[in-house]
Amino acid sequence: MRRALWLLLLCLVTVGVAWFLMRMGGTVEVRVGDTFIGVNLPVVLLILAVLFLVLHGLLSGWRALRRLPARMRAKREARDREKGEAALTRALVALAAGTADTARLEVRRARQLLGDKPQVLLLSAEAERLNGSEEGATEAFQALAAREDARFLGLRGLLRQAIQRQDWPAAQQLAREAEAAQPGAAWLREERAALALRTRDWREALALAAPKAPKAQLAMAAARQEQDPAQAAELERQAFQADPGFAPAAVAYAARLEAAGSHRKARGVLEQAWAAMPHPDIAAAYLDRESDPLERVKLAEALVHANRNHPESRLLLARTALAASLTGRARQELEALVQEGTADTRAYLALVELEQVEHGESAVARAAEARWLRAATAAPSEPRWRCGHCGKLHAQWVPVCDACGTAGEVAWQPGPAQILPRA
Repeated sequence: MRRALWLLLLCLVTVGVAWFLMRMGGTVEVRVGDTFIGVNLPVVLLILAVLFLVLHGLLSGWRALRRLPARMRAKREARDREKGEAALTRALVALAAGTADTARLEVRRARQLLGDKPQVLLLSAEAERLNGSEEGATEAFQALAAREDARFLGLRGLLRQAIQRQDWPAAQQLAREAEAAQPGAAWLREERAALALRTRDWREALALAAPKAPKAQLAMAAARQEQDPAQAAELERQAFQADPGFAPAAVAYAARLEAAGSHRKARGVLEQAWAAMPHPDIAAAYLDRESDPLERVKLAEALVHANRNHPESRLLLARTALAASLTGRARQELEALVQEGTADTRAYLALVELEQVEHGESAVARAAEARWLRAATAAPSEPRWRCGHCGKLHAQWVPVCDACGTAGEVAWQPGPAQILPRA
């Protein structure tokens, strides 16, 4: 309604102005030399209005003519975009259905219509992979990686291909480039950590380790790989701090401190490690410098005081006491293991040795020995470094099982019960 009123008002003003001009009268004179032209003012105004309209129409037509190719191109592009998006939709459906040939055909059609857009290139790569054409997928991923806005997508696809063909150096390089393109990507960090494990790059594996990863084992493996003694010492310290109960780290760190003249600190490290998780290698390192049997008993007492009732503590005390001919003390610890149900084959064999020391070759000794040997057949075997993946036994801890090649699976654990030969 308001627009109609404004239009009516405009018409009234126009008619009023025209009527006013008609009422004004007057003549417009044009003289050129002796030639004289006189035209009424309303006629002149009418001619000017007509000329304005004609000129405006010519200019508008010229402008429309100049824009015609762009408009036709825009219409063609809109039509191609519509067709390309329809082809993309059909390609997605074909990929979901697993019809490789149809997906490949539709993606190629979409690529012709839409060009090398990121979503088209990504679908093209997946279609090529579905068809078994890794070369075609590589070409699409490389085209993606060449674009600034889709570089990470292309690098991720190339990284996945490198991992599948087990080209680890190429995979590591692609992972670094992807990290630069998309810093902090959680998926990429996991892939880089897995690559570091596969390539045995322990320092990088340690740097990329997740919060729950076995950092002590990784740091210890990196220390063994490190050529610089100072860096190796720092990694051993990190391994011990990450897990004081990890015996290889504790022993290595203590040996490093001992070599540097820090005897008290070295003993403190071994005592802390024993309190966290007793291990025979810790005891061997702690008692190594003492040869007197009675002094070794005292050192063993000092080592186990924070974890006195652990089976390894009792066994260590029994062995050092037996070596010092303290048979009563040794029997007390060994029989405590038997009563607690924590004795393994080592404890029963130590009891056999104890009977021989106490009773010699008597009938009492032979009867006791037979009883302990029978008990040993049902007891768990002594703990060993065992691969949790394939069960291979190792003389010492290694970061990778040499039988199955699995990293991080070698752990200190007891074995099953075994039948021991009679003495």
